[in-house]
Order: sequence, then structure tokens, then C-alpha cells
Amino acid sequence: MLHSDFLQENPKLLIFLPIYYTLWADSVLTPTEIKEMETLVNKQNWLKKKEKTWLLQQLDPQNPPKPKELKAWRKEIKSLQLNSETSLTEIGVSLATKYASDISFIPKTIQSFEKTEELLGLLGKEARYSFQAGHQTITTSHHAEQNFEVKEMTKILDGRQVDLIKRVKTVISDPSFAFQEFESLTAQREQTLLWCQELAKQGFGAWAFPKFANGKDDMEGYFTIMETLSYHDLSMVIKFGVQFGLWGMSVFFLGTEKHHQKYLKDVGSLKLPGCFAMTETGHGSNVRGLETTATYNHQSKTFTIHTPNPDARKEYIGNAAMHGQMATVFAKLIIDGEDFGVNAFIVPLRDSKGNLISGVRIEDCGRKMGLNGVDNGVIYFDQVKIPKENMLDRFSSVNETGEFESPISSDNRRFFTMLGTLVGGRIGIPRSALSASKTGLTIAIRHGEKRKQFGPEGGEEVPILNYRMHQRRLMPPLATTYALHFALRYLTQRFLDRSEEDAQEIEALAAGLKAYTTWFTTATLQECREACGGKGYLSENRIDALKNDTDVYTTFEGDNVVLMQLVAKNRLTEFRQEFSDINMFTIFNYVANQAKTTITEKNPLIVRSTDQTHLLDMDFHLSAFKYRERAILSSAAQRIKRHIDQGMDSFDAFNVVQHHLVNVGQAYIERVILEEFQKVVMETKDQGTQKALEQLCQLFALHTIEKNRGWYLEQGYMEGIKTKAIRKEVNQLCWDVRKNALALTDAFDIPESCIAAPIAKR
Repeated sequence: MLHSDFLQENPKLLIFLPIYYTLWADSVLTPTEIKEMETLVNKQNWLKKKEKTWLLQQLDPQNPPKPKELKAWRKEIKSLQLNSETSLTEIGVSLATKYASDISFIPKTIQSFEKTEELLGLLGKEARYSFQAGHQTITTSHHAEQNFEVKEMTKILDGRQVDLIKRVKTVISDPSFAFQEFESLTAQREQTLLWCQELAKQGFGAWAFPKFANGKDDMEGYFTIMETLSYHDLSMVIKFGVQFGLWGMSVFFLGTEKHHQKYLKDVGSLKLPGCFAMTETGHGSNVRGLETTATYNHQSKTFTIHTPNPDARKEYIGNAAMHGQMATVFAKLIIDGEDFGVNAFIVPLRDSKGNLISGVRIEDCGRKMGLNGVDNGVIYFDQVKIPKENMLDRFSSVNETGEFESPISSDNRRFFTMLGTLVGGRIGIPRSALSASKTGLTIAIRHGEKRKQFGPEGGEEVPILNYRMHQRRLMPPLATTYALHFALRYLTQRFLDRSEEDAQEIEALAAGLKAYTTWFTTATLQECREACGGKGYLSENRIDALKNDTDVYTTFEGDNVVLMQLVAKNRLTEFRQEFSDINMFTIFNYVANQAKTTITEKNPLIVRSTDQTHLLDMDFHLSAFKYRERAILSSAAQRIKRHIDQGMDSFDAFNVVQHHLVNVGQAYIERVILEEFQKVVMETKDQGTQKALEQLCQLFALHTIEKNRGWYLEQGYMEGIKTKAIRKEVNQLCWDVRKNALALTDAFDIPESCIAAPIAKR
């Protein structure tokens, strides 16, 4: 029964009802809508005057239909069995003939209604959905799938470390490792220490140490432990890394047998907590500029460790504020007034009861942006005497006659050889950061699958992971996470197999991947936070801790911008020249050689090709990455040479092109990442797993090219028609990868107790 008496008496007016309802559905009728509807009504010669008056009254913004009346209109329209009707006009005709079967409308009338629909921008087919239940679209039907075996993917990710990974995950899943809310900074620091002590009991701390120190002599295993622990509390990870990685490894790599025998067992058990005191207030990345002094007294066979000025204080030193008893201190060795450069010394800070040693002053750095379970401190030394044997003397020493000795005659080579042994920190940090990215993406992708918002008219709400923009935010980082996983595994193996000849190349690779990965982690966790909306802002969902704790990773183990310049300088000298300050005169030979091989020819067909097979081809991806790497490297070399040829000092020349140098480093690192990912894809035997990895590899490659499309366009390597096609292909890959997204994060096999976010619960 019609709600309106007037409509019951004049059922032919029902042809207007769908349009009227659609216009009033948002409670606002605009002047344009009123004008068009008045025109439509007045053009209908078959209407009586009172009918036109009634219809025009329904267009009064001051007297809109009552909510009850609107609902009645909608109910009438929904009572129809809408099947083939594709316009509001057709629906109106059906409604009118339902109540008056003898009514018919001439074609001219129908055309005028349809014309009005068009002028008002009413898509009849779309409007119809508001009167139907169960509206299905491509977006609503998109859903999670699993086109590969998750366990098979996990096996590929874990590699030969699968047993150790399981062991670590079992330990950190124990209730004693449950996340906590801390009442104070002290309570958080003490809990972090307790967790590290538990890990030491499991043998994880000493894992890389020699067997006599209860270790496994397994550096690869140590990196795996660090990476796996990073699914848990990151303060615990960093304190673990300071104790067993920086403090322990500095003794191991820079010391000799006497130091190993004396300290390593107690370091590995955490009986002897220690610090790594390199960074100074006035000198961070520039280790050669450190000002702390170690003055040798041959008569007493002692070194005097001293902070000559406030800028020379050791700052931001982990384990220093509360727990550290000893430290590896980097200081300038002074013998008879002569400076023999930076060397390393073991210096006591506290006795076993926690009392500071005479001459040592330590200040607490206090609360930080994150990692508040780590007790960072500032250390001052006031004429602290240590015995001669406390010099870590693998690469340099003071002999029995009080003279400086070293098996490496070159000061530069000795310095960088010493630091090169500590490059492991630049492997542990990015692997830890990537674990945080994996956790953040797991939380955000699970939430995106569960969280529903909006949807088509007349249909159900849609998981936000079905929205293309949401996929654009999370799928490329997921692909890059997989890419970086394999690149960091490659770096680890290169480090383990290193020789003296490739030491600088590995150092550059480690510096570049550390910078690239930690920048990526910072950006990814921010994207994850935003993708989870307000829920991502709640501490209970863990993204805040992941963001805050990893933020400092971009400056841990060296500022990322400085590290990328280090990569570029190594590339410019082809990793083989002796590194001597910033003056790299060997660059000129490099430029001459590069000029002969610079690519100058570009195939017009390839530059414009939009063929999908070509765009997805791995050879095309690698060629594009290699071209960018070579071209940017050659361009940087030529710029530096040109500046120096024009009389500019080499220091200033490098300063002028710093931004260019960062691009050199990034292009090199991206090429390495892609190469290693492609190798894994090619080596994977299982068909389903290979297909999933291939899609991720294609997405990483094309998204990276898209990110650098401006450069490729400038170079004429691609034309606009091709970069547009690449953008379209990235969209499609995001759509395809989304289906496997849940399974791809499940393959990380992160313990549920470590994910611990309510929005990510199964």
C-alpha cells in the first residue's frame, strides 16, 4: 500500500519516485537539481495542473520529505523485483505500471526522463543498487587466497638456520618473556637485563664466541639470533647486541688470545656486562677525529685514559648508565707526545658491586624516543690508569721497549682494517630492523583483512585491504621486505666468507644495506601506523613501540646519509684502491675508463614498449637497474673531475655533489637487492612458491622503477607512455599480491605472543 494518498489516487506519478528519492537521499536539493526537475515536470503535457503542483511542492528545500515518507518511498521501490532495469526511469515505469497496469508512457516521455537523469549526473545503474540487497562488485569479491604452501615459503626464508630460529622463537614465546607495562625507567631497564640474562643462559650470547668460552664459533648463527629476537622487545635486542655484539665482538676481533681467555667467557654469560665506547659528543661518524687520549707511560707500563674536553666525552653509550662494568674505549694512542691514531682499550667503569671506578664519571642519558630499556650514558675519564695488557692489540701494540708496532704499516689501511672487523654491527642492525618491518606489516595486513569500511550502494562493507590505495600502501613494502630479506642473507654470507681483498667492498655493501633497510623500516612502520588508523596509534597494537624503537636505527652504526656516501666513494674507487681521507685521485682513471663504456644507444622500440610480457620480464628489470647504477656513477665521477679541473679543492668538490653520491649508493644497493631476489626466484623449485616470489620480485622491481621514473624520463631511457604502463602494472601486481598477502606474512612465522596486537589476533 502506498504511503501517500495522493500517489494512490495518481499512480502514474510513481514514474518520478525513483528520481525524487535519489535526489533527496542526501537530504539536500541543490538549485541545479531543482531547476532540472522543474523543467522535467513542466514538460510533461500528460500531467494535470494539480499533479504538477504536487510534484513541484516536493522540490521545496524548506519543506523536504519527512524521514518516514522517504523510507516509505524506498520501501515501495524495493518491493519491485529489480532484474533488468538499468535506469531510474525504467524503475519508475515499473513502479507506475505495478499500481496501474493500463498506464503506458510514450517514447518522448521516457526520453525526457532519461535526459534529466543524464543532466543530473544520476547513473541509473549505480543508483539502482541502493534499492537492492547483496550488491556484488569486483572489489567486494576480492578476497584472501593462498596460492602456495606457507611452510614451504617459511623454509626458504629460514634457510639452513631453521632449527636455531625455532629454538629462539620457543624461548621468546615463553610466558616469562611476555610484554609488560613498566612503572619506571629503572623497572624497564632491569627487566631488559633479566631477559638478556635468560638469553645468555640459553647460550645465545656466546654463540659466536670460541668453544673455550662456551660458544659455538658460529657468527651466522649470532646474526640469526639477533634477527629472530627482533620479533620481541627491541630494547632487549639492542642491549643484547651491545653486550655480546659490540662489547664482546670488539674484544674478540680486536683483542688477542690473552684477552679472549680473560674476558670472553664472562662476557658471554653476562657475568661481565660491558660497553662499546666509541662515539663522542663532538665526533660521531668521524671516528678518526676522536679526542679521548690513551697516553702510554713506559716506566709504569700503563695507559692513562683521559677526556681532554667536554666534546670528547663518550656519549650515548649503551649499558653505561646502570650495568656496564667495563668498556672497549676508542682513543688516540699517545707515545712520547706523538699521536699514533685511534686504538682500542679495555677500561674498567665499575666494580662488581656497581661502584664507579676512581676517575670515571657517568651521566644518565635519561628517557629517549624509544629503546628505554637500554641504559645509555655519557662517560668522562679523568686520568684513569689501565695496565698495558688492556690494549686490544690484534692490529697494533706497544712493544717491550715502549715503541708502537703494527703488522700493517699503512696508517689508513690499519685503521680501516680495525673498523672493518666490526662491520658485523652493520649487518645485525638492518636484519633487526627488517624483523620489525615484518611485524608491522603482519599487523597492518591482518587488520586490513578484518577491518571493513564503506562498500557499494546496497552491498556489504568491504575489507579495506580490497581498496586499491590500501594495497598501494602495503603491497610494495611487503615485496621490498622479501627482497631485503634475501639481500641481507647474501650480505651475511659475503661477510662470513670475506677475504682481505674484498673487505672494503663488503664494508660498502654492509653500509649501504644498513642505510637502505633502516630508512625503509622507518617509512614502512609509518605507513603501517596510518593504514591501521586510530587503532594503529594505540600502544596495545605495538606499532608505536616498533616505530619509536627502530627510529634510531637510521643513525645507529653510522648516520645513513654518511653511510651512503661511503658506499659511493667505494664505488668510485671500484673498491680496490687504498682509502686515503677524502682525496681520491684514483677517480680520474676511473672516469676515463667509464667514459669508454657509458651507454649512449637506446632502442626506440624498447624505450616506448608497453607490452606486458616485456614489462614483467626480469631481464628488463635488471637492465634498467644496471643502467641507472652505471649512469649515475659515471655522472658523479665526471662532476667531481670537472669541479677539480676548474680548481676546486677535492673536499669541496665532494661536498658539492653529496646528494649525487647518495643516489650513487642507492642505485648500487637497489641493483644488488634485485639481483639477489631474482636468484632466489630462479632457484626455487616449488611452482606455487616460485610464482608467489616472482610476483613479489616483479612488484619490487617495477615499483622501484616507478619511484625513479623522473630520472628514467630525463635520461630518455623510457618515454611517458612506458612509465604510465609501468604504473598500471604496479597497480595490477598490488591487486594480485594482495590475494596472498596474509599467507606471505604468515610465512614469516612470527610467534603470536610477539605480534601481541589485538587488531592482529586470529
